[in-house]
Amino acid sequence: MKLLCLSNGHGEDAIAIAILRQLQQQPNPPEIAALPIVGEGQAYRAENIPIVGPVRQMPSGGFIYMDGKQLWRDVRGGLLGLTLAQLRVAKQWAKEGGKILAVGDIVPLFFAWWSGAEYAFVGTAKSDYYLRDEAGWLPRRHWWQHLERWSGSVYLPWERALMRSRRCQAVFPRDSLTAERLQKFGIRTFDAGNPMMDALDAKPPKTDSEMEMGRSLAVVLLPGSRPTEAVRNWELMMRAVARFREAFADRNLLFLGAIAPTIPLESLQTQLSTYGWQERQDKAIVADEQAVNFVQNNATFVLTQNAFSDCLHRADLALAMAGTATEQFVGLGKPAIAFPGGGPQFTDAFAEAQRRLLGLSLILVPSPDNVAEVAKRLLQDPDWLQAIAENGRRRLGEPGASDRIAKCLQNIGLTSVPLAQ
Repeated sequence: MKLLCLSNGHGEDAIAIAILRQLQQQPNPPEIAALPIVGEGQAYRAENIPIVGPVRQMPSGGFIYMDGKQLWRDVRGGLLGLTLAQLRVAKQWAKEGGKILAVGDIVPLFFAWWSGAEYAFVGTAKSDYYLRDEAGWLPRRHWWQHLERWSGSVYLPWERALMRSRRCQAVFPRDSLTAERLQKFGIRTFDAGNPMMDALDAKPPKTDSEMEMGRSLAVVLLPGSRPTEAVRNWELMMRAVARFREAFADRNLLFLGAIAPTIPLESLQTQLSTYGWQERQDKAIVADEQAVNFVQNNATFVLTQNAFSDCLHRADLALAMAGTATEQFVGLGKPAIAFPGGGPQFTDAFAEAQRRLLGLSLILVPSPDNVAEVAKRLLQDPDWLQAIAENGRRRLGEPGASDRIAKCLQNIGLTSVPLAQ
């Protein structure tokens, strides 16, 4: 049995890999390949998962929340030709008898449907929490925003049609609230949990340096994974860090820059120097021998591209201008503070939608200059922190979803001959 994994983004690639790892542990695992629709698939390459078909890094870095200018830049960069070539690869895969696992949003879902193969869909981008919570519909500012409720689900009728296809063997929404709604539409839905949390490694044991810095207030910076935008976000975050140092002058501070491998560190290091940070050769503070450490008075700053999970586990709170990474941090039961940037991903609209998705675990402030003040109030309110912890774990779910999805795929026969019941 051959299985092609389609995904469309850095975070989606990581989620897909978490599921593929578990599939490879099942009896009679399938022959696995990947086609990353967005980006160059570095995460798949690191796992030695073969990539079939053409891949390319587009100027916008992705499909979601693009404005017309970003879309035009991608078109000029060869988006249409790339998409058509990738669609042909998916169609050929189906002709050869392969099956498809689509991870992300309507784009890989449409690719899977178009191919003619049997497929399953892991929906990472949409949740009914965008529209409602356990108590009912969320209040919205404008009358036209209420129209989002018109179809009764965050998934629109044409998306549900792709899920209802006789070739769609299973749909795995990201949370129980969304699964419950899709089941009411007669879609073959499985509430297996959110594999996003399985993409994080287990919490590592404390190192000597961590024991020494145990009383430091640790803040992780998540600037996003799209290179150009992440550098612009970093500039805003440096303002927030400066205010943080002023507000917490009486505490030891540890800032952890969890940087995606796609982002050049030189630009970030230059900005650190501009704000007075001095590089210092020191023993590793996080689980990355290549991490770069900086100091300034009562604060230490670590830049790493290889210790993402360690940074999330170490941090007490996050400065967040990312998608999947922010959600993973919140899923650990921790608070994230965000402010809008210039896009193309992390705009006002994206930040507001993410706040609805994550509820009280994500605190939106108008600008970087407001972060420290909110953080100070938050850290002095144990009831607020407890509510955030419970909310984050409920919305992102318990670990183990990747294993549950892999076993379900095998049981329904998408990745092998169905197991005897």
